[in-house]
Amino acid sequence: MGVMDSVTLRTLAEQLAGGALAVDEFLARLARQTTADLGDIQVDLDRRRRCGFPEVVYGEGKSVEQIGKVFTTLLAEGGEAFATRIDGATAAALSELFPAGRYNGVGRTFRISKVSSGEAATGSAPSGGGGRVVVVTAGTTDLPVAEEARETALWMGAEVALVQDVGVAGPQRLIAKLPVIRTADCIVCVAGMEAALPSVVGGHVDCPVIGVPTSVGYGANFGGLAALLSMLNSCAANVTVVNIDAGFKGGYLAGLIASRAKIRDK
Repeated sequence: MGVMDSVTLRTLAEQLAGGALAVDEFLARLARQTTADLGDIQVDLDRRRRCGFPEVVYGEGKSVEQIGKVFTTLLAEGGEAFATRIDGATAAALSELFPAGRYNGVGRTFRISKVSSGEAATGSAPSGGGGRVVVVTAGTTDLPVAEEARETALWMGAEVALVQDVGVAGPQRLIAKLPVIRTADCIVCVAGMEAALPSVVGGHVDCPVIGVPTSVGYGANFGGLAALLSMLNSCAANVTVVNIDAGFKGGYLAGLIASRAKIRDK
């Protein structure tokens, strides 16, 4: 059983004192379990309190039934859910179960956000931390990883801009987009091949740049290993790196950084 944060505890106490909350319900809220035992799945219900955002489902290898059970549990707790690596058939089935869900077929993500009316249709930013993230791709082939990052940051409540196909083979393309890129609290830079783009971007901005190496490239790319090593050896001091094709991880870290920047600016 986890420790309830002081803000939530105060709110519950005020509701109890004001008569808006019955004694039995107050006690039930205090005793709420932090893990939901679904048999084959253990859902972490306490992650939002500990980490700021609820548990995210890695969808690859999971059945529609399993994902549906997790989503139902998470929605009952906080009204939002997010899954990555979701194929088209799984997404179609999930859409029938959760009509408010938004599927991104390029990024292979499925998200349900606790937002004002219209989000399910428009895909605007959900409740969360805020801040601004810019996702930059070196090439068009990097887009699936970039879309995973973009959808993740959107789900976390960030405002997100996508800048596509500005790799170092045509440096003038990046220069033209710098006014947009420089508005970011955090940048996610997605690149394959030799993956030089994060270093170049890092040299133009005053915010963190999260490099996401992709498996895009010819044989000596070694499935993204060359891109990973290139990014790890970046001479730009503001560049850090996540794993190969890890759009979710890049987007999540960017969302956390952007949300902190938003809090700082208030």
